[in-house]
Amino acid sequence: MRRLVYLIVTIIPALLPLGAEAQQSAAPPDFSGVWGHPFWPSFEPPALGPGPVRNRSRLRSGPQAGVSNPSELVGDYTDPILKPWAADVLKKRGEGEISGVHSPTPYNQCWPQGVPFIFFNYGMQMLQQPDKISILYFSDQFRQVRMNQQHPAHVTPSWHGDSVGRYEGDTLVVDTIGVKVGPFAMVDMYGTPHTEALHVVERYRLVDYRVAKEALERNAKENFRFPPGIQPFDFDPNYRGKHLQLEFTVEDEGAFTKSWSAMVTYAKPLVIVPSGWPEFVCAENLREHPDGTNAEVPHADKPDF
Repeated sequence: MRRLVYLIVTIIPALLPLGAEAQQSAAPPDFSGVWGHPFWPSFEPPALGPGPVRNRSRLRSGPQAGVSNPSELVGDYTDPILKPWAADVLKKRGEGEISGVHSPTPYNQCWPQGVPFIFFNYGMQMLQQPDKISILYFSDQFRQVRMNQQHPAHVTPSWHGDSVGRYEGDTLVVDTIGVKVGPFAMVDMYGTPHTEALHVVERYRLVDYRVAKEALERNAKENFRFPPGIQPFDFDPNYRGKHLQLEFTVEDEGAFTKSWSAMVTYAKPLVIVPSGWPEFVCAENLREHPDGTNAEVPHADKPDF
C-alpha cells in the first residue's frame, strides 16, 4: 500500500503536463533585437475572416501590378466592416488623394501614433522586463506595456492607450484600451477612423520560416514592397531564420460593424546603417512632407505653467 501511495503522490504527478502556475514561471520567449518589415502602406490581411480596409488604388503595371499604390492611399469605403459614418470619412479622404492632395496622418503631422496605426512602422525593438515591456518604433514613437496587471476601472484616454500584457506560453498577449480620439485619430494610413470604444488585442510569437512565408506572400499580393536600400529595416528575402509575427484583433462598436484582424511579420534587418538605430526627427522639422506644407505639430497657445 505504501508503494502505491508513493507512486500516486510522487511519480505520477511528475509525468503529467505542467500546470498553469508552472507554465507561467517558465522563461518568457526572447523577442529582443531589432525587427523590420519592408511593406507599405498597410497590414497583412489574415488567412481567414474579416481583415483590415484595403487600398482601392492599385498599381497598374510593373512587377507589383495589382498591389497598393504607394502614392495614393484610397481606403475601400465600401468594405462591410465600416459603419456608414466611417465609410463617409474614407470616401472623402480618398477623393482628396486621387486629386493629388496628401491626407494628414499622425505620421506626416508629427503627432503621437495610436494603436494599431503605430504598427505600420518599418522597424521596432522590444525591451522586455519582468514588470513592463517597452516597444520602440522607428518614427520616434515608443509605448509601454504593464505586465501582469489589470486595466484601471476608469481609464483616462491617452494617445497610445492603456496597455497591459501577459505571457501565454510562447506568446506575448497585449490588451489595449483607452486610445484617445484627437484630430488625426485613425487605425491605418488610409485614415480609417476609430472611437474611444477601440479595443486592440496583440499576440506576438516567434514562428518558423514556413509559417512566415505564407503571411509574407499574402502581404506581397496586397502591399507595396520597397526595393532594397530604400529603408533601413529591410530584410534578406533569403532569410530562413525565426520571424516575429504580430497578429492583432480590432474591435470598435462605434466605427466597425464587426471585429477584424490583421498581421505584421518581422524579420531581422539585412543591414542597419553603421550608426545604429537611425535618427528620425519630425516635430522640429515642420516641412518633412511630400507636399511641402507645414505639419500640424502639437503646440500650446499659452504655457501651462
